[in-house]
Amino acid sequence: MDGRQVTLAGWVHEVRNIGKIVFILLRDHSGIAQIIGKEGIVPDEVIKSMSMPKESVITVRGKVKRSAESKVGFEIVPIEIKNLNPLEAVIPFEVTGKVPAEIDVRLDSRHIDLRRLETTSIFNIQSTVLNSFRNTMLKEHFSEIRTPALVEAATEGGADLFEVQYFEKKAFLAQSPQLYKQLAVIGGMDRVFMVVPVFRAEKHNTVFHLNEVTQMDAEIGFADHNDAIAMLKKAAKNIINSVIDKNDADLKRLNVSLSKPVVREITYKKALALLNQNGSSIEFGQDLGREHEEALCKLLGELVIVKEYPCAIRAFYSMPNERDKRVCNSFDLLYKGIEVSSGAQRIHIPRVLVESIKGHGLDPKNFDFYINAFRQGAPPHAGWSLGLERLTMKLTGMQNIRECCMFPRDRVRLKP
Repeated sequence: MDGRQVTLAGWVHEVRNIGKIVFILLRDHSGIAQIIGKEGIVPDEVIKSMSMPKESVITVRGKVKRSAESKVGFEIVPIEIKNLNPLEAVIPFEVTGKVPAEIDVRLDSRHIDLRRLETTSIFNIQSTVLNSFRNTMLKEHFSEIRTPALVEAATEGGADLFEVQYFEKKAFLAQSPQLYKQLAVIGGMDRVFMVVPVFRAEKHNTVFHLNEVTQMDAEIGFADHNDAIAMLKKAAKNIINSVIDKNDADLKRLNVSLSKPVVREITYKKALALLNQNGSSIEFGQDLGREHEEALCKLLGELVIVKEYPCAIRAFYSMPNERDKRVCNSFDLLYKGIEVSSGAQRIHIPRVLVESIKGHGLDPKNFDFYINAFRQGAPPHAGWSLGLERLTMKLTGMQNIRECCMFPRDRVRLKP
């Protein structure tokens, strides 16, 4: 395009005045272009207009000029510059990153933080994750469905629920779409998937948890946990490969290098034995902690599926294993030392389901509509949930999950 006239729009990233030359680095989501104003070549009024505060939002009409000195190989010689909306407030932190800002300062002005190229890269990668997940599910003949965010009873049991007033009734924000995606399969939709927000009223203050997260869920009819694991492996591999293929510039900007995905599988019992052989101390019936997940990934590789957990530490709807009733047909996917997905074959036999609900200290009466559905021709089925923000966190090398949610909700944050 050397010599052609173009119009660009974006934000002023930097202004540099070095005597008879003024530079503007103009930024949009795709990167940075250099605008160069030289005395004697560019009209004086245009050069004067180039002296403006950083983060001014402008348009530039000018000619493309090939340039070996520019990082992108070209620069723009301006003919006209328009300030679309002169700044009326101080920008709260340096978007260039030259002066570091605390994450809470950035999140308080997330609309400004999103202008950082590093933040843009995080959400470019997250977009690839979502697209790859959807494309994989559609290619495998899944139907996308929507499930409610408002529910009458706890979908997974427990007390960590956000209560809301629903006209004259009490309702809750859904912990999971679990029961509803199962009902869709029982209804004859053999393969369903969804991308949904879920809500957990847990009073934690960690870098790994949020109170509102996005789940990528799948449920498969006429299937067991091995079928679900095979689909999860395919989805996870496709996602990682898609990010490697499509987000090279974003990964470089974040200083992240991703390996081609290889998934290892291990049973819970064998995982315990391996951990105890390598310095850990964990007994049957204990859930894996963060240190155990990290250790397994160091021993086995970045992607590890642990399966057949004890029934007592899994959700009530997990199908007991035929060979050993102490364990169930459940599984987790670990990636780079953290659980990013959880799933199981579901209990589809009403009698077994009632026993499991009671065994988990819950009242079957609260799940009548759910249990009754299995009395009307429910097939065997299995599924899983993949956490968008946690997976993004590990793909981008971030140390805090709030970096990977555009507008995070944690114990104290309800705005912006």
